[in-house]
Amino acid sequence: MSDDGDVPAQDIAARAGWLYYVGGLRQDQIAEELGISRQRAQRMVARAVAEGLVRVRIDHPIAECLELERALRQKFGLSRARVAPRLGPGQEALRAIASFAAPELERVFRDQTPKLIALGTGRTLRAVIEQMPTIAASQHKMVSLIGNVSPDGSASFYEVIMRIADKTGAPHYPMSVPVMARDAEEFATYRALPHVQSSRALAAQADITIVGIGQMADDAPLFMDGFITEAELRAVQKAGAAGEICGHIFDADGQYIDHPVNAFMVGSRVPVNDNPVLCIGGGVSKIKPLRAALRGRLIDGLITDEITAAELISR
Repeated sequence: MSDDGDVPAQDIAARAGWLYYVGGLRQDQIAEELGISRQRAQRMVARAVAEGLVRVRIDHPIAECLELERALRQKFGLSRARVAPRLGPGQEALRAIASFAAPELERVFRDQTPKLIALGTGRTLRAVIEQMPTIAASQHKMVSLIGNVSPDGSASFYEVIMRIADKTGAPHYPMSVPVMARDAEEFATYRALPHVQSSRALAAQADITIVGIGQMADDAPLFMDGFITEAELRAVQKAGAAGEICGHIFDADGQYIDHPVNAFMVGSRVPVNDNPVLCIGGGVSKIKPLRAALRGRLIDGLITDEITAAELISR
């Protein structure tokens, strides 16, 4: 095969990645097969990984990560803990966590016993879903814990239930209202809507709840995505905000704060019942909210990265 310039570079990268990771070819063999230089073959393999065209999964448990998992379970009384191996310097924890957490979610959806799965939203969960393959899982049901509408009326960019539904075919119940009401009257109106009442009732029956977690520093997702104003961010920070799950804000002890911002969140708080709450998150910005959520036992399962796990255990 020769590279005549008409073949899109991404196609070449995908083929190079396939030949390297699946075919087991050396880079000089890939260069010969594709009719390109060895240097370009090397770049194309690297590009295939960088752009997510190739998904690498490690089936062997790494001893250091297993020890961190045991330590997390012991220290925080978790029913489940999974730790992704760290990546190289300068790499985001999200990249490692997403690739590592995807098979964990796949196992949930491949289970033939029907389950009702309650879902949060956010950047981390979206990244995990993007790593999942298509799975036939119509035996399950999914319900959202949080609204899917931004303050300006647009769809929330990091809403995940529709993406999982596309990959699994599972019946799903999104919460088609704003994440947060603007005042008490609007809040009462949203909460009184039949489909909101139905979603909240379903969430309370969930067999498993899967959520991300947000920090409440100046880069708080609730603020960055326009759900709360800067004045509201400063107010909840002053009230002791340490993190949030599904929009509901808690302090350093994992207790939900008594504040108007919390009072107007339309969705459900976790834990919604006595069944497992699995949180997926990690990275420097998530350490404070994770520590608080663990201290308050808002979650009883965690999928995180090696560096975050070590920091959580160290204090």
